[in-house]
Amino acid sequence: MSILNYHHFPIYSIMILFLGAFLTVVFGHKKALRNIFALLAVSVSLACMIALVKPVMLDGEIISYWMGGRGIAGGYAIGISLEVDALSLFFGLLISTAVFVSCVYSIQYMSHDDNPGQYYTLFLMLSGGVMGLVLTGDIFNMFIMVEILTFAAVALTAFRNKAFGALEAAFKYLVVGCIGSTCILTGVIMLYAQVHTLNFAQLSALIPGNLTPATKVAFALLFVGFSTKAFIVPFHPLAADAHGAAPASISVLISGVLTKSGIYGIIRLCYFLFQSMQLGAIQFMLVFIGSVSMFVCVTMALAQHDFKRLLAFHSISQIGYVLTAVGLCTAFGISAGLYHAMNHTLFKGLLFLAAGAVLHQTGTTDLGKLGGLSRRMPHTTVLFLIGAFSISGLPPFNGFASKWMVYQAVYQKAVESGNIGFLLVLIIALVTSVLTLASFVKVSQSVFFGQLPEEYSDVKEVGFGMRFAMGIFAVLCVITGLFPNLVTTYLTEPAARAVFSVGKYISAMGFDSTVADQAVSFAHAGVWAPVNWLLLLAVMLLAVTIVAVASRYDKVSRRTSETVDTKYQLFYGGEKNVYSQVGGGDLFWGFKHNWRHYFSFMHDLHSGVVNDYALWAVVALALAIVFLQIVL
Repeated sequence: MSILNYHHFPIYSIMILFLGAFLTVVFGHKKALRNIFALLAVSVSLACMIALVKPVMLDGEIISYWMGGRGIAGGYAIGISLEVDALSLFFGLLISTAVFVSCVYSIQYMSHDDNPGQYYTLFLMLSGGVMGLVLTGDIFNMFIMVEILTFAAVALTAFRNKAFGALEAAFKYLVVGCIGSTCILTGVIMLYAQVHTLNFAQLSALIPGNLTPATKVAFALLFVGFSTKAFIVPFHPLAADAHGAAPASISVLISGVLTKSGIYGIIRLCYFLFQSMQLGAIQFMLVFIGSVSMFVCVTMALAQHDFKRLLAFHSISQIGYVLTAVGLCTAFGISAGLYHAMNHTLFKGLLFLAAGAVLHQTGTTDLGKLGGLSRRMPHTTVLFLIGAFSISGLPPFNGFASKWMVYQAVYQKAVESGNIGFLLVLIIALVTSVLTLASFVKVSQSVFFGQLPEEYSDVKEVGFGMRFAMGIFAVLCVITGLFPNLVTTYLTEPAARAVFSVGKYISAMGFDSTVADQAVSFAHAGVWAPVNWLLLLAVMLLAVTIVAVASRYDKVSRRTSETVDTKYQLFYGGEKNVYSQVGGGDLFWGFKHNWRHYFSFMHDLHSGVVNDYALWAVVALALAIVFLQIVL
C-alpha cells in the first residue's frame, strides 16, 4: 500500500503532531525553525483530515488501520487499531481546524513570553492527544491519549505561572482531571476483566449482551471520566479557572477541543459501547445534565467581572445545548447537536482570541477597568461582535442556524414522545439564549463601548497575524450560518448516520455483529423559512416574559440602594463628577438584585476550594453508579 494512500492519513494526522512536539524540543531555541515546525505539523494534520472528507463523509467508508500489521487472532483483537468513521472524522476536522487557527495566532501572541519552545511542545502534545482520542479504535489507547492531553493542558494552564491564579487553577485542574482519568482507567480495566478485549468495536459487539453489575459500574466510571473532560455540571468551575489563567490560544483549545473530546467520549459510550440510548432513563440523564449545564453556566456568566471567566462559563453553557441535543436519541437531534458543537468551536474560539487581543494590548481582562476600546481596536471590535452575534443566536450567523435546529429537534421529540418535559427543556434553551444575548450586551458595553479610560488612550490594534487568525474564525462563522444546508449535507448528517450505524462500525474492524443499523431521517422545516421565524419569535417572547417576570423591578429595594450609593443610576453617574460608563457588574443590577438569593447560593456553592470540587466528582460518580444500576 502506497504511503500516500488515504488509509494512512489518520495515523499521519496524529503522529505529525507528536513529531512536531519532538522537533520543537530539539530546535526550540531557534525561533524561525520552531515556528515552521509547529505550523507545518498543524497544517499537515488539517490537510489529512480534509483529504478524508470524500471517502469517509461522502462515500460512507469506515477506515480501519491496525498498528504494526497486527489484527485479529483467536477471535480477539491483537494490538492497537485506529477506526475512523464519519463521527470520528467530524470531530477530527473540528480539532485540526481549531489547532491550526490557534497556532497561527500563537506565533505573534506568544512571541514575548518566556520559553516559547516549551509552549509549542506542550501545544502540539495537547493537539496530538485529542486527535488520537477521537481517531483511535482501542479503548486503552483512548485512556493514554486522555492522560497526554490532561497533563499537557495542566502545564499550559500554568504556563504563565506569574499570572494571578495560574498555579492554583492548574492544581485544581490536575486534581479533578486526574480523578476523571482514574475513572476512565478503572472503567477500562473492569470492562477488560469482563470480555478480555480492548478493541472498541469488539467491546461494542460483546458488552450489550453481558451487562452485569460490574459493567454498569464501568459505565458510570467512564461517563464521569468523560464528563470531566467536557466540563459539564458539576465540573464547570474547572473551565472557568483554566480559561482565566491559560493563554488565550490555549483557551481556544480547552473550549473548542477538550470539551469536544468529552462529548465524543460520551457519544461513543452511550450509543456504541453500551447501546443504551433507546432507554428513556439514559435520554433523561443526558438531557437533564445538558439543560442544567445550559442554565447554571449562563447565569454564572452574568455574575462575572472577568472577560475570560465570563467566556468560560458561556462555553459550558453552549456545551449544554450539544449534550441536550445528543440526548434526544434522534437523527435530527444528533445532527443539530453536532452542528452546534462545530459552531461552538468557531464562535467561542473567535471570542477567546478577541479576549486575548484585549489582554495583549491592555494587560487586563477586568470588565470594570475596560471600556471604549472600539476607538483604538476597531478590527478586534468587529471580529468580537461577529462572535457575540453568533453565540447569541442572531441571524445570519451560525449560532442562529444550529440553535434553531436544536429547538426544533427538542420540539419534535416532545411531539413524538408526548412528554411535556421536553417543552420545559425548550423553554430553558430559549431563556439561556436570551441571557446569553444579555451577557454579551454587558461585555460589549464594558470592553468596547462607552468611555475610553485615560490609561488606554495609547492602546493600538493587534498585529496582522492575530487579526488574521480571528478573521478565519469570523469568516467561518458567517459561511456556516449562511449555508446551513451545505453543513448538514456534507458534515453533520453523515456523522449522525454513523452514530446509528453501530453494526457497520463493528463489522468494519472484522468482527461479527448482530446489531442492526437503524434507518434515519432528517426531515425538518429548515432554518430560513419565514414561518419558522414567526414561531421562534413567539417562543422567544415567552422566554423574555419569563425572564422579565422573574426579575421584576423592585422599586423599594432600588430606592433604598440609591439613598446609599448613586452609582446605579441608569448608565451614567457616580460619586465623581465625571462621564463614565456603568461597570460590567452593574449593567444588570436589577436582574441580579432580584435573583440575589440564587446568586448568593451559587456563590457559596462555588467555594473555589479544590477539596470541594473533588468531592463533587466523587458525589457525581456515586449518583451515576446508583442511577445506572437501577435503570440498565
